[in-house]
Amino acid sequence: MNRIKRFFDTQRPRFSSGGKLEKWYPFFEAMETVFFASDQVTGRQGPHIRDSLDLKRYLATVLLILMPLFFFGVYNAGYQALRAAGIPVDFWPVILAGARIVLPIVLVSYGVGFAWEILFAAVRQHPISEGLFLTAMLFPLTLPPTTPLWQVALGISFGIVLGKEIFGGTGRNFLNPALTGRAFLYFAYPAQMTGDTVWIALNGIKETAVDAITAATPLVVAAATHTAGTVEKSLTGAGYTVSTLFFGLYPDSIGASSTLLCLIGAILLMLMGIASYRIIFGDILGVLATGFFLNLLATPASPPYMTLNPFYHLIMGGTAFGFAFMSTDPVSAPDLHTARWIYGFAIGSLTVLIRVFNPAFPEGIMLAILFMNVLAPLLDHITLRFRLKKRVPNV
Repeated sequence: MNRIKRFFDTQRPRFSSGGKLEKWYPFFEAMETVFFASDQVTGRQGPHIRDSLDLKRYLATVLLILMPLFFFGVYNAGYQALRAAGIPVDFWPVILAGARIVLPIVLVSYGVGFAWEILFAAVRQHPISEGLFLTAMLFPLTLPPTTPLWQVALGISFGIVLGKEIFGGTGRNFLNPALTGRAFLYFAYPAQMTGDTVWIALNGIKETAVDAITAATPLVVAAATHTAGTVEKSLTGAGYTVSTLFFGLYPDSIGASSTLLCLIGAILLMLMGIASYRIIFGDILGVLATGFFLNLLATPASPPYMTLNPFYHLIMGGTAFGFAFMSTDPVSAPDLHTARWIYGFAIGSLTVLIRVFNPAFPEGIMLAILFMNVLAPLLDHITLRFRLKKRVPNV
């Protein structure tokens, strides 16, 4: 480490004020903080972490907790591809196949994301935000493994530039950048992103496409059921048992299918004080309360989806991933405790309502979080005004 430190110390004059590479100091500073902690723990601009951790270590912790989902995504993508191609699903061939599918998506996300971050940092002459490390990982984990690389580049560009940088960068964006990029791809290229059919990448696995891969996702199976009270049977008949949905070994977004790993990640984030337990528990309560309420309202003429056991909403699709890693974003979520409970509950409730009553959006969680991101400042404002009214006036 001493050699690395001496290297940065000798190169610093080139990038400092007056040096030949002065414009690229943000890039130099970003690379230095990969190896060494910054001596500026809290700056003049947000977000501010009121703890012994600086922002980089804070985000690195979340990134570390995301690694099991990344590796599971690699395994699952390779497993589904080999299985669909009729190739034995041995461990190492599965890992290699999954790596060929997932790693290019992640590398494009980081490469294009850093290019935009460096450009904005050089123009504005401010340090490169460490928030990109997390955004560039979250974004590909929400994508299907069949996403073309040019769409990955386009989506992360939209999320970084229009979702964050035009508002001033990390700490000033009111929308989650990763979800903003994902939503852009969802509406721009619905045929590849709606999730109406399973997502299995076969490029490089088999020369010709497999015609049999046209099965519906669990969310579409539930929405397409025509008989009340049989949604659970339809899911089981399609191979989506409770255990399959919980452990996540089925075609879905790269990192969003395993409810078990998302649950472990959420627990770690809450125990470490990184994620707000109020938001996560509010999310869960919103799903269960709305689901049970729809069960009570269901009649023979109602959509069969209304009769689905609410616990299925928690383990299907990207619900658990969204609750653990997206809704808890400290920048786009409310700051006040009461507002966080309302925010979380509303996200859970909207997720169920979108799924049940708007089949054009099978997932629901993405739109629910983005919609509540927009309302988060209003929730804080209303909560604060309510508190001020309860105070005893000075006399």
